[in-house]
Amino acid sequence: YATAAAMAGAALARAARLWAMLDEMAENEPQAYRRLLRQQRAEAERFCAPPEPHLCLRARPAVGAQGLGLGSPPGGPLFINVCSWKRVPAPKTLADPTPVSAGPLEVVSGEGDLYSIIDIAYNPDVLQRGEEDPDKMEHLIHLTLKFVEKQYNLTLSYLYTIESFKLKGSLEMMQQRLKGRQLPTPRLSQDTKKELTLDDLLCTLEAKDCANPPVLLKEKSGTQSKMPLIEEISSTEMPEKQSTPVYEMNTVKDANKKPLKIELKIELPKVSSVSECDLRISKDDIVIDVPEKYKLQLDLPELVDEETTTAVFNKGKRVLVITVQVAKPDP
Repeated sequence: YATAAAMAGAALARAARLWAMLDEMAENEPQAYRRLLRQQRAEAERFCAPPEPHLCLRARPAVGAQGLGLGSPPGGPLFINVCSWKRVPAPKTLADPTPVSAGPLEVVSGEGDLYSIIDIAYNPDVLQRGEEDPDKMEHLIHLTLKFVEKQYNLTLSYLYTIESFKLKGSLEMMQQRLKGRQLPTPRLSQDTKKELTLDDLLCTLEAKDCANPPVLLKEKSGTQSKMPLIEEISSTEMPEKQSTPVYEMNTVKDANKKPLKIELKIELPKVSSVSECDLRISKDDIVIDVPEKYKLQLDLPELVDEETTTAVFNKGKRVLVITVQVAKPDP
């Protein structure tokens, strides 16, 4: 218990330093802080993008496996939904393992039909390379089958069928199964200050120990692979439902009652620092997202210049104040 408490204390101290850095940047370096907000918005859009169906494979048990009960699929034919998901990172180089996110094996029965489904997701760039080169796609499919064999303790034939449809089952269920997985995030190797990027900060704050270690699937032959190996993404529970925070929005006007800027005050009693907040703003709306705590989406009363956005978090009152200038009318 003492060791766990010490680790928790060290993590809180590290997080506090990072929060303080963000708050200091918001006050002293507003332009750099706005750049961080834009980076955060782009990262949030990637992180929140849902998985999309790409192709569906119908796998077959290896010869003799089904009759002998050696790792055959538990429920009729096995369909593998190969999906495209921006949230899955792409390999940095062709020599690196290819990250993959996999959902649970699900047996579906109804109306006299019985079959099994597994959802596998890759970064869109990985699948795009396969679309451009059929040999690479075939190789990726064979690596996928090897991964499924090892991960789900199955014995499959390498004879497969690419179905005419892209997805077996419902889109909603596929996305729900895959969204039950969380991608690993890198940790900071050492304390830095000005050199820290927002991604580094977010990764440090959000990084969690993986429930399962990464699995690397290697080729059996000694020849060099045409495609990267596969690295599994570990799992986590679905996030809790978010609530709508209390807020107040005002339009500041000049002496001629011409709108100048919009001020939005949001009460976030469960938030410790602005670094927990994901801010996305466009010309006519704003979204505040605090994972597992709050979510607020508002239409703005005036068109704004999103490049002028500033956000300051009052840690004492737990209030986030966002200010943005009203866009100048076109000449």
